[in-house]
This record gives sequence, structure tokens and C-alpha cells, in this order.
Amino acid sequence: MRYQITGKQIDIGDALQTHVKNELNDIVEKYAERPTDANVVFSKSGHEHVCEATIHLSTGLTAQAKAHATEIYAAFDECAEKMEKQLRRYKRRLKDHHSKRKEPVEQLGASSYILAASEGVDDSEPETLQPMIIAEVETKVSTMSVGEAVMQMEISGAPVVIFRNESNSAFGVVYKRDDGNIGWIEPKT
Repeated sequence: MRYQITGKQIDIGDALQTHVKNELNDIVEKYAERPTDANVVFSKSGHEHVCEATIHLSTGLTAQAKAHATEIYAAFDECAEKMEKQLRRYKRRLKDHHSKRKEPVEQLGASSYILAASEGVDDSEPETLQPMIIAEVETKVSTMSVGEAVMQMEISGAPVVIFRNESNSAFGVVYKRDDGNIGWIEPKT
């Protein structure tokens, strides 16, 4: 498994990197069979340390966790605990999903754009209806079943997941609704 352990404006020592690698190895070996890479980012927010971890699995699923603590090791340990809880909740489904697939999930390249927020609420007409793009990021759209897309959304904590349905190759969207249920949008083919 590849690791990318970085700090945003803080120095990450070798001891912390070794601790992170050992803990993540233990968690991933217990719940997932073929992880591909892990990204861990440490930063500081006020007086607290923040740890954000993302683990990509060969099945195309991504698990994410984030934690805050006054000590950097405590922030990572809390983040690792959240990651382990997510993977434990979905262990059976991850194993079933993994055993059905002979090869990793197909992923298509896509672009993700970040649009500028409106500059305040006023009654005047906007000059243009074109939003200002402030960032463009490469992302991946995975080919998976609807159930796997829902599981991906729940594991990652994302409010929405776009995927390519493996049964009919149509693009679909699963999202969390305000009433607590999950919605699924798929265009007619």
C-alpha cells in the first residue's frame, strides 16, 4: 500500500509517519483485502491539530475520516478509530463486494469544478448567468452497482455520489435527502 503522509504548515516527523503506517496497516488488513493507497494530512486549526485520512480500496470504494484533538497523535488515533468503525460497519459488504469482482472497479476520468459563491444577496440582476470557476480538479467516476454507490456514499460521508451503473452503463447519482432517506437519479436510456 502506498502512503502519502503530509502536514499543512507543520512538520511531520519520522516517528509519527511510522505510527500512522503501522496503525493504518493493522486497520486495513483486518477489514479490506487489497487497499491501494492512503492519504493522511495533518494541519492546525487554532489550538487543535486536525487529521484527515482517506483510504482508496481496489474495489473502487474510498473511506474517509477526520478528527480534531489538542495533541497530534490523539488527532490521528481518533481519526483511525473513526476509519476503523466505518470499515467494520461495512466489513461483510466489502468482503462480498470484493469476492464478486475479479478485477478492480473501472474508473473514468472526469473534471470537477469549484464555482465561486455569490457575493452576497442583493436584488440586482447578475451581469451574467455564467458562474466564475475558481478551481478545476481531476476526479474519478467509478463503475459500480447502485448498492455499492450507496455504500460508497455512506463510507465516505459524502452527500452525493456520481457513478456509472454497471448493469446498463448509464450515469447515476445517489444522494442524501432532507428526510433522511437516500435518493437515486438515473436518466432514461
